[in-house]
Amino acid sequence: MKTNYIMTAAAACAFLFSGCYDLDRFPEDKLSSGTFWKTQEHADQGMMGVYSVLQNNDVTGMYFFLDDLTEIGYGRSAVGYSDIAQGTTNARTNTYKNRWSNLYEGITRSNTALQNIPNVEMEDDLKNRYIGEAKFLRAFFYFQLLDLFGGVPLYDETTVVGEEFSNMLKARSSEEDTRKFILDDLEDAIAYLPEIWDEANKGRATQGAAYALKGKVLLFGKQYAEAEKCFEAISGTNAATYGYGLYPDYAGIFQPGGDESEEIVFAVQNIGGMGQDYGMPTAYYMGTRSTYGSGWNTSSMAADFITEYEYRSDGKRFDWDELYPGFSTDNDVKSEVFSSKLTSDNKSVESWTPHKDDLVNLWTQLDPRLQASVILPYTSYKGWTKDAPKDCIYVVADGTKAVNGFIEIAGATTITYFWRKFVPEYDMNGAINSRDDTPINFPLIRYADVLLMLAECYNETGNGNPIELINQVRGRVGMPALNSSQYLNAATKDEIFSRIEHERAVEFAGEGLRFSDLRRWGLYESKIDGMAKRSLLGTTFYKHSVETRDSLWPIPGDEIDKNPSLEQNFGWN
Repeated sequence: MKTNYIMTAAAACAFLFSGCYDLDRFPEDKLSSGTFWKTQEHADQGMMGVYSVLQNNDVTGMYFFLDDLTEIGYGRSAVGYSDIAQGTTNARTNTYKNRWSNLYEGITRSNTALQNIPNVEMEDDLKNRYIGEAKFLRAFFYFQLLDLFGGVPLYDETTVVGEEFSNMLKARSSEEDTRKFILDDLEDAIAYLPEIWDEANKGRATQGAAYALKGKVLLFGKQYAEAEKCFEAISGTNAATYGYGLYPDYAGIFQPGGDESEEIVFAVQNIGGMGQDYGMPTAYYMGTRSTYGSGWNTSSMAADFITEYEYRSDGKRFDWDELYPGFSTDNDVKSEVFSSKLTSDNKSVESWTPHKDDLVNLWTQLDPRLQASVILPYTSYKGWTKDAPKDCIYVVADGTKAVNGFIEIAGATTITYFWRKFVPEYDMNGAINSRDDTPINFPLIRYADVLLMLAECYNETGNGNPIELINQVRGRVGMPALNSSQYLNAATKDEIFSRIEHERAVEFAGEGLRFSDLRRWGLYESKIDGMAKRSLLGTTFYKHSVETRDSLWPIPGDEIDKNPSLEQNFGWN
């Protein structure tokens, strides 16, 4: 299934579209409707060309890096948004330009499909399904623009790029009008899309995905009552209609098998293997030097974020100082806790930290989502080196090499918690052929997300039972229910919100959702400004610098040069 889907997407992308949407050149990618958009096969190829935009690194292909702008992650270079985190960017920084232009590329492809599908020779119900897909994807791309940049120029299928390229100089629409445009698209998508595709087309947008995205758009617009209706339509007793549920193995969601399970509402479809390299670069940027293809651990979990995890016995928040007094303020204590020493040839451990067994035992006492998400000190990982599998252990010491059976990292100062989520084990039984193309689907909306967003709506409207929904997500990994101990009290609206905020942080760590959550809650500046990103041993990598302007990214300066009617966001120049 996945092979056919992605291979078709890649072929369509190469055949139909070349390059990104750019207002300073005339497009050379327009095929004549007299030779294409004639048959169902053409329509399918065209639609796959729209889906393929999701894999673009500047759309959702490196979505995980957004967590590095929050308390969850640490980005080791500008690729990992360290320049944004430190407040050194401006409106001409490529990150903003590339995200804007590639999202509009997706919109252009969606519009091209919508212009041509009505004329394709196939049954009307199939036409409507393809129209529903195109509108869903256009809504998704516009929602990403709205979330990051605010209101944007709106171009629909009445815009023929080949004819109007030089005159596409619309001013920005308001946030309200942009949101309405997105919601209108999703209304059509809900009407046209199937509840479930057949097995050969699994992974394509469904009616349930459209309901979920519509609910999310409404939630971000603080239209809680309307949003909860969308989430209710696909959860609870209605979930079975769409095949949704919580996958019992949390860690498995981020490996083959679970990445296509009932948990997944909508995901970027990825594939690997010889001649089929159409995946995302999670091995490259989330993996270590011990990962297949030799990753660069450009993104990792921030060392201080571990204290967000709770004890699985009673829900008490973890605190290093309770175990090792002075840990939080004394780097010597940190070194004494974590550090081991290798032999002179670096092939084995000469002396282990005296706390090795204590640490390994500690990890088992905490929320299981921690071990499922990251490689913790003195735990193992199924690595790959010298074109062969290698069982590795994460030893905190100088000179660790994968060839000797250790987690090997890029950069001596980057000792922290390395991602396990989305990172391949061994060579995935031959499925992976390139570190740039990891064949693990990347979820953009999960069923757990739907439940927690619905809980947030209930907490705002007073309808339903938000605690019961939160407990469903916690119960999947065996965490104690809210109000079952003194550490898990949740009675007031503020207390329940605090639990939702916590649950979303640990449930979706490494999935890129936190940046949007903090900004829409109005907590980004107060929570993140001045926050230091440190190593396990206390070395400060950098401190975050967040200003009021950072609630939105800047409209790229190059776009304003081409279209002076575009108004810049507050605080940017």
